Amino acid sequence: MERCGWAAKEKIYIEYHDREWGVPLHDDRRLFELLVLEGAQAGLSWITVLKKRENYRKAFDKFDAAKIAKYGEKKVKKLMANEGIIRNRLKIRSAIRNARAFLQVKKEFGSFDRYIWQFVNCKPIKNSWKGLKQVPARTKESDAMSNDLKKRGFNFVGSTICYAFMQAAGMVNDHTVNCFRHREIK
Repeated sequence: MERCGWAAKEKIYIEYHDREWGVPLHDDRRLFELLVLEGAQAGLSWITVLKKRENYRKAFDKFDAAKIAKYGEKKVKKLMANEGIIRNRLKIRSAIRNARAFLQVKKEFGSFDRYIWQFVNCKPIKNSWKGLKQVPARTKESDAMSNDLKKRGFNFVGSTICYAFMQAAGMVNDHTVNCFRHREIK
């Protein structure tokens, strides 16, 4: 069984690739989780975040944005002491800031899902890459998403982070054509 080249080495990558990556996601809490984790990944490898994902879920109240939005300095200090997550003050504060912005978007659009999927006209972009070198790091859609998220108060949402989010959330099908998941998700 062939997979995308990035997913062929570690068990955690294989499971993530085979079950989650690229599957269209429409659950607000899971979209928020993914946005926070993609921001936490900035400058690191995705496998680092995947290995800490369960710890993040515990530390960040299962990504309940309403709870996270209320975090204060005491909680920030507690998170900074948590060895199970990436202990970067800017990234922790970003999760709190993004929770507040996320709640505002939900209020305005009725759901974060409705808002975020507009950047791909509410349907996945189906790509047909033959190899990983063809896959872009950003697109005009991720540029637009990044710019709009920043205007709404989000941070750690540069275009490259947004494109990784789009790939993971199934907003684009970037499984290479030789990968069995490309056909399954198509």
